[in-house]
Amino acid sequence: MSKFFFLIIAGGIGALLRYSVSLFFLKYTNTNFPLGVLLVNILGSFLFGLIWALSEDKGIIGPEVRLVILVGFLGSFTTFSTFAFDNISLFSNGQIGYFIINILLNNLLGIFFVYLGFKVSKLV
Repeated sequence: MSKFFFLIIAGGIGALLRYSVSLFFLKYTNTNFPLGVLLVNILGSFLFGLIWALSEDKGIIGPEVRLVILVGFLGSFTTFSTFAFDNISLFSNGQIGYFIINILLNNLLGIFFVYLGFKVSKLV
């Protein structure tokens, strides 16, 4: 089978998992803050850093598997388009504090967790 088939399957799984996580936090938290999207972005950033480093630095993961995981699964799992939409919604609804917090946390924690993924890969 071609790598495009695996990219599509991995993308579908990533999208379904992202949606499930978002629904879970929407159902079980009482806040207007998009916590599910934040957590998905943090986890996705960590996994991106970890998978990239395990592939590049350690050679544990081959380039085709890395492509499927990073582009297929994580490309659908991480939710930057949803992140952008949530920010526009927060801003439009006058929730400026949540708007600023959401941008800062997603960006700063995302960058930190990519770095952490690199560091964790050194332990393998």
